Parts: sequence; C-alpha cells; structure tokens
Amino acid sequence: MQLQVMNSPFNQEQTELLNRLLPTLTETQSLWLSGYLAAIQSSSLQAAPAVEERPAPAAAPAIPKEVTILFGSQTGNAQNLAKKAGKTLEERGFQVNVSAMSDFKPNNLKKVKNLLIVVSTHGEGDPPDNALTFHEFIHGKRAPKLEDFRYSVLALGDSSYEFFCQTGKDFDKRLEELGGTRITPRVDCDLDFEEPAAEWAEAVLAGLSEGDSSSPSPAAASVSAAAPAESVYSRSNPFRAEVLENINLNGRGSNKETRHLEISLEGSGLTYQPGDSLGVYPENDPELVDLLLTEMNWDPEETVRVKEETVTLKQALTAHFEITVLTKPLVEKAAKLSSNEELHQLASDSNQLKSYIGGRDLIDLVRDFKPWSSSAQEFVSILRKMPARLYSISSSFEANPDEVHLTIGAVRYDAHGRERKGVCSILCSERLQPGDTLPVFIQHNENFKLPENPETPIIMVGPGTGIAPFRSFMQEREESGAEGKSWLFFGDQHFVTDFLYQTEWQKWLKDGILSKLDVAFSRDDDEKVYVQHRMQEKSRELFQWLEQGATVYICGDEKNMAHDVHNTLIDIIEKEGGMSREQAAEYLADMQKNKRYQRDVY
Repeated sequence: MQLQVMNSPFNQEQTELLNRLLPTLTETQSLWLSGYLAAIQSSSLQAAPAVEERPAPAAAPAIPKEVTILFGSQTGNAQNLAKKAGKTLEERGFQVNVSAMSDFKPNNLKKVKNLLIVVSTHGEGDPPDNALTFHEFIHGKRAPKLEDFRYSVLALGDSSYEFFCQTGKDFDKRLEELGGTRITPRVDCDLDFEEPAAEWAEAVLAGLSEGDSSSPSPAAASVSAAAPAESVYSRSNPFRAEVLENINLNGRGSNKETRHLEISLEGSGLTYQPGDSLGVYPENDPELVDLLLTEMNWDPEETVRVKEETVTLKQALTAHFEITVLTKPLVEKAAKLSSNEELHQLASDSNQLKSYIGGRDLIDLVRDFKPWSSSAQEFVSILRKMPARLYSISSSFEANPDEVHLTIGAVRYDAHGRERKGVCSILCSERLQPGDTLPVFIQHNENFKLPENPETPIIMVGPGTGIAPFRSFMQEREESGAEGKSWLFFGDQHFVTDFLYQTEWQKWLKDGILSKLDVAFSRDDDEKVYVQHRMQEKSRELFQWLEQGATVYICGDEKNMAHDVHNTLIDIIEKEGGMSREQAAEYLADMQKNKRYQRDVY
C-alpha cells in the first residue's frame, strides 16, 4: 500500500522517503522496526505530560530497566555467554552494561539493581583470574548490604571435579546473604553448557520483564531469534577442517611425544588472534569402544537416539559420548539403573565415591558392578556429551592465512592396572593422518592477548606445550614489525630431544624478534632445574622489565608450574623492589588488574 499525504500524518517529503524505504525491508527488518517504534511510543507516552489528571490504578513497583552483567572467565566461555545474554537483553529494550569482574568498581555495587553473574570455576574450586578481586570483595567485610537488589547466577564448571561450579555457588550464596533476591535460581552448567545457558537467559528475561509495562512488543522480541549468527561455524556448529601436517616435535629417545598439527581453515571464514584457542571435538579410541560393547554384550549396529538423531550404538559411543571419565552425577545415575547394592552404597557415600572415580573410566564401572539389565538406550542416556578439547593456538593468522597450528602433548599413563590414554591427544598422535578432518571451532580469549601498544615489553613463561601461544605471539610480532622487547623462559626434560620449535626460536633471537631466551632442561643435570629457577637467576633484570611496564604471560600446568612461577614472581618483586611480602603480592595483583599479568593455565 502506497502512503499519501492525504491518508497519513506525514508531509510530502516524509511520505516519499517512506514509500522508497518500506518496500525494500525484509520481514526481519519490518519486525524489528515495528518493535522499535512500539518501544519509542511507550517511552514517549510515559514522558508526556498528562492531559487530564485521573487516579492511577494500583500497580506493582516498576522494575528498573538497567542490567549489569559481570563475568569471570579464564578461557572465554563465561565472557562469550555474558556478551550473548547482554545482546539479547538489549534487543528486548534493556540498558545493559557487560563487564569483566576485574574492570568493575566494587564500590558501584550499591548502585546496581539488577545483577547477572556469569562465572566459571577454575582449578580446585577457585575463581578465574579476572574474578579474584571481586570475589574477595564480595566475601569481605566491606561488602555492602544490598537492598532492592535482584540477581541471578550462571555457573560454569566440570562435573568431573570435586568442587563443581563452586565459584558460582559462592557468589549465589553470598549475594543472598547480603540481602539480594534471585531473579531466577542459579543454573550450574557442565561442559555441555549451551542449552542450559540459553534456558537460564530466557528465565532471566522473563523474571526481569514481570510487571514491566514498558517491555517491547512481541514483534520486537522475536528479532533476537531471527537475527543472523555472528559466524556460520561455532561450538555448536563446528567446521570440518582438513589436517595438512602432523609431525612429532620430539627427537628420538625422548620420553615425550608432542604433535605439531597444521590444519586448514580454508572456506570456513574463521579467523583468530594470538592467545585464542581452537576447540576440537575428538572421537573415542575404537579399541575402547569395542571393549565397552563386549563388556555390556551390546550389538554395535543397534540404533539409539541421540537428541534428534538416530545413530548406531557404535557411532554414539565413538563420537557422541564421553566414556573415559567418571563423574559423581554419572555414578549416581548409573546406580538408578542397577540393583547392585555395592553401587548404591558407593553412590551414597561422597568420600568413597571421590576415591573411586579418580583415574577410572566407564569400562571400570561396568566391570566392577555387573550385571546390568538396562537397555543400551537407557544406558547411553545417562552419559555426558563428548566435550570439546581446547588447545592454545600456536600460529598467527596474519602469518598463516587460512591455517591454524596446534601443539599437543600425547597423554599416556597407567592407573588401576590398565593403560589410560588422552582422548584427543592420542587421536592426534596415533590415528590422525594428513587428509583426515576434525570438527573444530575458534574459542576467542580476551584474557590472554598481546599488549595494544606494540612497543610494550613482554615476558613469556611456557614450559612444554605451554610454548604454543608464544609461538603465535612471535609470528604476529614478526609479521607486524612490533619493536617491543620480548623474553622467553622455556623448559622441558632434555635439550637434545625436547626443545620444541628450537630452530624457530633461535632464528627469532638472531633476527631480534626475540630479545632474550632462557631455558631450563630438568633431566640434563643431576639437579633438576625449572623455569622458575631461571627467573630467580635473572631476578634483577626481570624486575627492571616489570618497572618498565612489561606484561607477563604464563601458559601451562596450573597446579604445579603456574603456582610455582606465581610465587617466584612475588619473591622477585619482594627482593628486588625492597618490599614486604604483602606489598609484593599487591604489586602483582595490580599488574593482573591492569592486564599486565595474564595466564592461560589448565
């Protein structure tokens, strides 16, 4: 229908503009525009002076439209979910502030009326690095009483750990103690977090919209669902990427096997930055799958339902479900499928259960608690979805367009009388050949990034496969011509067999891309020497770099290496800076707050 000046409230110029615009709009654009205009009209009506004073009907107190979303994230999952929730709320008419906990001023908490917490749990129940300060504040004496305050928590974790989602539970409990009221109950997410996170976001939206007469119309609300995704390929829709190279980096006679993978991203549209990770969905070892089928006396070709898909039992156990890790929820569900009294007793005793699941897998469980009378469909329905494995990217996209490189250490060990193998690492080391494909996605990590100023000095500490992101850093700096100083501390077992990417590092050192290189090979001498010992030896110069504004990066094992390096940094600051232990710890905490101390640890 054409607008006319006579049949509309618009002048001639406005009518002509609208008649040119409206026929070009897509259905999605039309829905968005109708919702946008409805929201403007609603706001205008509220702001307009009343023509006639009439008694207002009794109504529930208006819910503030401002929402603050704070995230605590180590690998980027919580951050991505927080941003996604923020975008959804903004599209529904809310004013949203999304921030890392480390960037939020704790004293502003009293000004917040609606708070959403999205936080992961790291290590043994610890907050992520960028949540430490806020977590400490909330649980300290300076935390304010929160009146007229609403909140909800989305907790991310891994149920194979004892302190599953502990940080989220801590925040949820503490905010209630301070006087807050839940918008919707806390949701605890396992490694397969996308679906429960989406349900939490919808519940939050419903809770925030209750009694809010200014909420946008349903037409506007539908925009979020219709909006195109940012990328075609993602965690829920991985790209099937071809393997170009698969090389063992360790020399003959090494106790280790470290694979260097080069993977094509051509045609995917995926890009990444140094510090990001690649998510890989692996498949279980065929020998392990066959062993499980034999133990349960199942037909490999029997079909089972996996969500909306029908696949053979062998396919389901190979590609869809995790069978190498036992978790408390899994054992508790398995007990409900069994009449075995010993299993029931195990599932009800937390201490005994914790001891049992360590180092055991599904094969152990089905062997130890025979017989099983459940059907294959009933049994696979209790299994956890195969989780993606995240690996620090060891290449620069600028230096290697349409490629991504990984550095993966093969995991093999004995436990409870059987050899155990890492699912993804052994797939890469034993079965993956050039020409094969892997389902992959990019995991962006804003918490581990090169300084914005290319002249900023950087100190990199990465023993073993922890060297991966620093290879990416150096490739990027070489490509961009960055002139900032750089210093690498690398360690492994033997110089001859285990100096990963040795020729590349020596070339960067020769060319001046890398300013300093210190190495520690623990098994070459009678006395074991690690990266923290090399740091101690260079403590004076290292502290000078810190005083010059250097950013420190740590990548690798959290439980041992990262913990030791952290304490060594405090030792160095205390000694060379003439500070007390408390002052040195505060110095390092300030560095972390200012993103000058970043960790990619696992």
